[in-house]
Amino acid sequence: MQWSADGLIIGVRRHGETSVILEAMVVDHGRCLGLVRGGRSRRQAAVLQPGNTVALTWRARLEDHLGLFAVDLITARAARLIEDRTKLYAFQLAADHLRLLPERDPHNERLGEILALIDGDADPIVLGTALARLEMHLLDDLGFGLDLAACAVTGDSDGLAYVSPRSGRAVTREGAGIYADRLLALPGFFVGDDRASAADIAAAFRLTGHFLNEHVWGPRQIAPPSTRETLIAALSGL
Repeated sequence: MQWSADGLIIGVRRHGETSVILEAMVVDHGRCLGLVRGGRSRRQAAVLQPGNTVALTWRARLEDHLGLFAVDLITARAARLIEDRTKLYAFQLAADHLRLLPERDPHNERLGEILALIDGDADPIVLGTALARLEMHLLDDLGFGLDLAACAVTGDSDGLAYVSPRSGRAVTREGAGIYADRLLALPGFFVGDDRASAADIAAAFRLTGHFLNEHVWGPRQIAPPSTRETLIAALSGL
């Protein structure tokens, strides 16, 4: 079996004396792993860096085999990411999130989001909203999406301000009433408002973090990515 496609390198680990196992998010193929023979050579090492986009050709006798990757560089980003610690942490967090998705399950939208994130504006608000939206979309992809269409109490679609931590449904200020302090704040940029503040970024990560922990990290008995809290503090100024 064989296929060729472009992919974003999200991880590399040593295998044997001279080879590496490459992990990439690949157009139309999702998160894929493959062996790169001679991947630890000086020539290959410069190409096989997380953050680089590469042209991949995958070959294996059977579809469920690990397979071999042939790799050619398309876009080199690794050095630029290393120079920008905030963006590097953002990329590492995004890569950790991709590993929550099933292997070889296509998610071109998530790949596009991450490429826009690492190639785009490094402003903390822009970067923070992009990462928070990625986490929200990840919840959707994993089957735990929030219902932000209308208020769970009044049925109104305008003025949504909170989310129930139990049901994941949106609530307006009027619908929340005296129970507002028991609910999670819903930043406006999740429901169509393009404006965002540092406080919105912090609230957005509290919201997505609650449901990721409730439905993903907790049940799988895994810890949240180690860079997440540091990155949130940097992006929200807290």
